[in-house]
Amino acid sequence: MQSWITDFMEQFGYLGIFLLMCIENVFPPIPSELILPFGGFMTTHSDLNVLGVIFSATGGSLLGAIILYGIGLLLDVERLLKFVDRWGKLLHVKKEDILKADAWFDHHGFWTVLFCRMIPFIRSIISIPAGMSNMKFVLFVFFTTVGTLIWNSILVVAGALLGQSWEKVLYYMGIYSNVIYVVLGIMIIGVLIYFILKNKHKRA
Repeated sequence: MQSWITDFMEQFGYLGIFLLMCIENVFPPIPSELILPFGGFMTTHSDLNVLGVIFSATGGSLLGAIILYGIGLLLDVERLLKFVDRWGKLLHVKKEDILKADAWFDHHGFWTVLFCRMIPFIRSIISIPAGMSNMKFVLFVFFTTVGTLIWNSILVVAGALLGQSWEKVLYYMGIYSNVIYVVLGIMIIGVLIYFILKNKHKRA
């Protein structure tokens, strides 16, 4: 995957970076951790410059986030509630849980979108619950842009500073991602245990 991504970027420049970052947001397996540092490295031996790479990457990321936000709008909380009505018992999920999560996102969603834009994998899919909770589009775009701009700037500048050693960024981002995945895994297990114990307590 790394070879064709870098070849595509070298061939199409800013447009290639824009398109890849858009696709990266909709299909997370394409890693921004590869696209951005290599884009930074390209500024050291081509006509590309750091600001151009950052802005084209941020524009692509924003377009991808808006697409997922639209998917969230189509899914809607009401449809999710109907799904829970049918399958909730098997999943140990109740309507009240969905409504509480939606209410929490309504109050804290803006900051969640901002900070989650700097967390691997979550940075993409966070746009879907934002759409489902009907977050104001202008605010969604603003916080998404700010969070994405920070993330993109760090990785692009790192790639530019490291030059031919840009792949070191991949190593450190791999460590960062693994730590995040472990933390998320522990949190998911904790939530599952909480719901299981809660249901057992109610039955007792």
